[in-house]
Amino acid sequence: MNFLTTNILRNPPVLLGLIAMIGLLLQGKSLSEVIKGTLMAAFGMIILDTGVGILVGSIAPINGAFSKVINGSVGEGLNDATFTASFGGEVGLSMFIGLILHLIIAKFTPIKTIFLTGHMIWWFPFIFVAAGVEAGLSGPILIGSSAIFSALYWSIMPWILRKYVFDVIGDQSFTLGHPTGVLSIIAGTVAKFVGNKDRTTEDIKFPESMSFFREVPITGGLIIMIIWVVVGIIVPSLTENNLAFESINQGLKFGAGLLIMLQGVRMLINQIVPAFHGISEKIVPDALPAFDCPVIFNYRPNAVLIGFVVAMIVSTITLIIVNQLGLFHTFLLPLVITCFFECGAAAVIADGQGGLRGCIIGTAVASIVMILVLGISADIYSNTISNWMLIFGGNDFSIFGSLVKLIMSIF
Repeated sequence: MNFLTTNILRNPPVLLGLIAMIGLLLQGKSLSEVIKGTLMAAFGMIILDTGVGILVGSIAPINGAFSKVINGSVGEGLNDATFTASFGGEVGLSMFIGLILHLIIAKFTPIKTIFLTGHMIWWFPFIFVAAGVEAGLSGPILIGSSAIFSALYWSIMPWILRKYVFDVIGDQSFTLGHPTGVLSIIAGTVAKFVGNKDRTTEDIKFPESMSFFREVPITGGLIIMIIWVVVGIIVPSLTENNLAFESINQGLKFGAGLLIMLQGVRMLINQIVPAFHGISEKIVPDALPAFDCPVIFNYRPNAVLIGFVVAMIVSTITLIIVNQLGLFHTFLLPLVITCFFECGAAAVIADGQGGLRGCIIGTAVASIVMILVLGISADIYSNTISNWMLIFGGNDFSIFGSLVKLIMSIF
């Protein structure tokens, strides 16, 4: 179990490489094509992960700066070591059993999705086990209930999201397997009612002299430079170096991270989608692969950037109001990572439903919800992973983790 968990299930490049290999073998491809497809899928995942790591590295220090302002009370939330040291075995078993249940659901029910976001296959059992611990569960009932809720999430949420994703990508080749789910549905639903599909974010026209803004890495890098300057003025502890040059460096890193990530996305899609069809045809006919959210960023890159900026502004204002009013027992911090990934994906979905106007308004509404559910989950997880939630929550982790804790409390 430990071997499978450490070396395959928690190792996305190997996991997706094996999936590509199995799919190609089932299609009867030649040895040369199997080797090439397997390695290119693994390379694509590594490149995608590298790009995402650079992106997180550029925005995570902003959370750290705010944590110092409140005397470092969220410092341990930067990793999962404290909780997994005590309950890692339960999380691993829940993940293994949950995957089996997930495949059974795909095989024998109309809900035919296969969840392929490797690290999320670990994190959902992680939050559900924590929910069970908060509810007072232990032993087999803790593991079994966490496995069931993980399998249900991996199966149902990507299935619900599929039509929203199809409207963005223009075909039915994949769906999303990421904790952006509820935020994306909220943003997409609001956008559908208030937006206008006739003008999307990709229709934004830049003057010829400003055409470089069409390059997503350039625009993203410039946005991060500005955010670093603004946060650095508000929280001087953000950096010990010269703020202007540190902002430039972080902006350049972020732009490079976007460039790397998007290249990885293209490589992964080119290899894994055809191979996946080989698996679905033989084992789970008509199943949809559910991918990580960066895969959809390539379809509406302007929406990602607009959503990130809107989410940062609206959520920060909401956060200040919530903290001032003392609505929650926990002091909340800006969710920079969630604003980029989850709200970026929500903005793409909103753009597909309601164009530019829908993207802005839908993301704004989702950002308010993000802060409210963060506060609720930080309180609910006060004895286990509250600090972790303050960094990575405000999304499906917060929403479904809190709901599952309430359900498990019945037992």
